[in-house]
Amino acid sequence: MSATDKAKNKGEQLSGKAKEKVGQVTNNPEREQEGKIDQVKSDLKSAGEKVKDAFKR
Repeated sequence: MSATDKAKNKGEQLSGKAKEKVGQVTNNPEREQEGKIDQVKSDLKSAGEKVKDAFKR
């Protein structure tokens, strides 16, 4: 996994956490759900990158 991909995934995960917290504070369940979805997407991308790295070795 390249450093750029790691940074993008981490940024997406942090953005998702921020959306989730804003949704909680503002009592906006849609925003909270968007944040959770962003976090899951980031986790899946990271897992995919790790699988690709494993097959490169």
